[in-house]
Amino acid sequence: MRCGSVRSIDLNADLGEGFGRWRLGDDEALLSIVTSANVACGFHAGDPSTMYRICAAAVARSVAIGAQVGYRDLAGFGRRRIDYAPDELRDDILYQIGALEGFCRVAGGRVGYVKPHGALYNTAAVDEGQAGAVVAAVRAYDPALPILCQPGSVLARLAVSAGIAVVGEGFADRGYRADGTLMSRSLPGAVRHDPDEVVARAVRMAVDGVVETGDGEVVPTPVASICVHGDTPGAVDLAARVRAGLTGAGLAVEPFA
Repeated sequence: MRCGSVRSIDLNADLGEGFGRWRLGDDEALLSIVTSANVACGFHAGDPSTMYRICAAAVARSVAIGAQVGYRDLAGFGRRRIDYAPDELRDDILYQIGALEGFCRVAGGRVGYVKPHGALYNTAAVDEGQAGAVVAAVRAYDPALPILCQPGSVLARLAVSAGIAVVGEGFADRGYRADGTLMSRSLPGAVRHDPDEVVARAVRMAVDGVVETGDGEVVPTPVASICVHGDTPGAVDLAARVRAGLTGAGLAVEPFA
């Protein structure tokens, strides 16, 4: 967010996305770099012990904790769209927020925001039914919780209409379409791997509020948080480089929540 001469940006990552003995990414290393942790709540990934471990580590490092809510889809890692009855999706999201809140409280912290994961994130960006379910869950649980999502999305619009704060999120390592939505991961260029390009995109989004699409068009992306993915090769080094690039551009890197 920008306020006069003071400029700051949040750096977030999806964490706790292992399950049982299987771990994905280096959560502990990323917690020393990011300022907000989107913690998987057990539906698309994560389990009770992992949730507790990540919450405790985040609290110890003064990293903000968000509920990373997703579809009930461990096998597909939450990246397959599921058609839900709106009330059922609302209740699944409530369940996930409440579960994470329990571990946060035991660790001495709290859930500071909510972020949909994977296919739910992309669907809620364009689908009023699923976006409405996300908004209904947050409003029922705690309307003071902000929702971290794409600026200009259907989810952002419905949240604002319901009186819920929205934090715009940008993805430095993902390709964008002209309407501001993310390219499907199945398309060439949907995931960017060149570290210099990713850092430059992150800085441009944070400083100028724009991003270049896969077709070379420049579109607005008014963001207050940049996401770095923890499940990609070299994620820790890339996250560190993104943070260094942001601070080098004169931005304070700090939590929004």
